[in-house]
Amino acid sequence: MTKNKLNMYMFLTLLILSLMMLILSMNMIIFDYAIMMEWLIVTINSCNIYMTLIFDFMSTLFLSTVMFISSMVMLYSGMYMMNDKYINRFIYIIMMFVMSMVLLIISPNMVSILIGWDGLGLVSYCLVVYYQNLNSSNAGMLTALMNRIGDVMILLLIAWMMNFGSWNFMSFINKMMMSPMIMLIIIAGFTKSAQIPFSSWLPAAMAAPTPVSALVHSSTLVTAGVYLIIRFSNLIMSFNLIQVFLMLSLLTMIMSGLAANFEFDLKKIIALSTLSQLGIMMSILMFGYPMLSFFHLIIHALFKASLFLCAGVLIHSLMNNQDIRMMGCMSYNMPMTSTFMNIANLSLCGMPFMSGFYSKDLIMEMMCSSNINFLILLLMYIGIGMTSFYSARLTYFSMNMNFNYYNFSSQNESFNSMLKSIMILSIYSILSGSMFSWIMFNNPVSIILPMEGKLMAMALSFLGLLIGYEMSMFSSMVKKFTSEFMNSMWFLKQLSTFHTQFLFLKNSLMFQKSIDLGWGEKIGPQGMIELMKLIMMFNINMSKNNFKIQMMTFIAWFLIMM
Repeated sequence: MTKNKLNMYMFLTLLILSLMMLILSMNMIIFDYAIMMEWLIVTINSCNIYMTLIFDFMSTLFLSTVMFISSMVMLYSGMYMMNDKYINRFIYIIMMFVMSMVLLIISPNMVSILIGWDGLGLVSYCLVVYYQNLNSSNAGMLTALMNRIGDVMILLLIAWMMNFGSWNFMSFINKMMMSPMIMLIIIAGFTKSAQIPFSSWLPAAMAAPTPVSALVHSSTLVTAGVYLIIRFSNLIMSFNLIQVFLMLSLLTMIMSGLAANFEFDLKKIIALSTLSQLGIMMSILMFGYPMLSFFHLIIHALFKASLFLCAGVLIHSLMNNQDIRMMGCMSYNMPMTSTFMNIANLSLCGMPFMSGFYSKDLIMEMMCSSNINFLILLLMYIGIGMTSFYSARLTYFSMNMNFNYYNFSSQNESFNSMLKSIMILSIYSILSGSMFSWIMFNNPVSIILPMEGKLMAMALSFLGLLIGYEMSMFSSMVKKFTSEFMNSMWFLKQLSTFHTQFLFLKNSLMFQKSIDLGWGEKIGPQGMIELMKLIMMFNINMSKNNFKIQMMTFIAWFLIMM
C-alpha cells in the first residue's frame, strides 16, 4: 500500500469511528443507559478471569475525541512526514498508540487497563526515539523509566485488589480499607500526567515528531492518568491525604506556568502549557468535581492539538528551527496559520465565547462558591493567570516582532492537508465549549456570585495578556539563577536524573577502584598469574639441578604419600 493511500485510509477509518462514538455518546446521555460486555476467558479452580468492556457516555465521548484528533493527525502527517523514508512505520506506530488508548478507556478491569497502560508507555518510547539521535534517545529513556513507576503502582494495585476478590473498579463502593489502593491510583495517575515530582519527562518528550506531540500531549498519554483517577473518583474524596495531592497539582500548575514564561523553545512552551492545564484538571478533580475535570479534559484536547499542529507548520517553514526569537511577522507571511494559532491561544486563555471559556469560567466560579482555603484559591488564580502570560508572550514573539530568520526560511503557505486539519480543529476550538456543555450539563446548576466574582475570570485573562505582552519586551532575563531555576522546572530535571544518580555512580566508582581494579584483581586473575609464575620457576630450577636433588624430592613425596 502506498504512503498516501495508507494515510488516507487510516484518516477515514478513525474519522468514521469518531462520529459513531459521538452519536452513541449523545444517545447514552439522552436515554441514560450504559453497555457492559463481559467474556469468560479462563477458569482456574474457583477463579474466573473475565474480559470486560464498558461503554458509557464518558468512555464513548473520550473515544470520540481521541479518534477525531488521531484522524486529524493522520491527515496532517501525510504532508508533514512526506519526505520521511519510513512513514508507513510511523503510521503503524501511531495506530498502535491509539489502540492502546482505546483499550485503556473502555476497560473497567485493572488487568486489561494495565495492558493499555503499558502499551502507551512502550509505544510512546518508540515515538519519542523516532528520529534516532542522542537527544531523542535520552528523552525516550527518561520518558520510559518515569512512566515505569506508574506501571509498578498499577501492578501493586492489582495485587491489593486481589484481597477484595475483584479487579473491576466498578465493584468498589465500600470505602473501608481503601487508603492503600487510593494512594496507588493517585501516584500512578500523577506519573502519567507528569505532576510534581514526575514532571521532567513531559518537556523532554518534545524530541518526538510534531504530529506525535499533538496526539500524545493533548488527548492520549498525559490525559490517561487524569481519566484513571476520574474513574476512581467515588473513592478519592474519603482519602485523608487528598490535600497533599491537591497542593502538588497546584504547584505543578504554577511551576509549569513560570517555566513557560522563561522558555524559548516553541514546542516546550506548548508542552509546559499542557502541564499547566493538567494541573488545573487534577486540582479541580481533587476538589471533588470529576465531571468538570472531564469537561476541561475534552475541550483542552481539541484546542491543544490545534496549537501543536500550528507550531508544526511554523517549524516546518523555518527549516526545523524551534526558537521563538527567530520568528516574527508570521501574521504577514503566514496569515492562515497565524489566525488558527491565535484562535487556539485565545481558547487556551479562556477568552469569552471560545471553548476554553466554558470550562475555565465554570471552574473558577465553582471554586469561588466552594468552602475552601484562601491560599488554595489564590494559587489557583495565579496558575490560571499564568496561562495568559505565556500565551501573550508566544504571540508577541511569533507574530509581531521583526522577522529574524530571512536567510534560512522557506515560508510558503498553501491550503494543503496540514492547514485543512488545523482548520477543522480550529472550528472545534470555537464550538466545542458550548456544544459539550449542552451535552454534558443538560441540567445546569445556577452559580450565584457577586459581580466581582463573575468578572474575575475575564479580568484575569485580559490582565494576563497585558502582563505577558509587557514581559515580552524585556531585553534580557533579570538574573541568571532565576532563569536557570525556571527553565529547569525548579531543578526537577536535575533531581530526577543527574543528582539522584550521582551518589550511586560515585559509590560504584569507589567499588570499581578498590575491588574490581584492587583486591579483586590481586586475589583473582593477577594473583593466579603470580602463583603460576612461582610454580613454573620452581619447576625450571628443579629441571636445571642435579639428580641428587630430584631423588630427595621424590623420596620426600613418597614419604608424604605413605
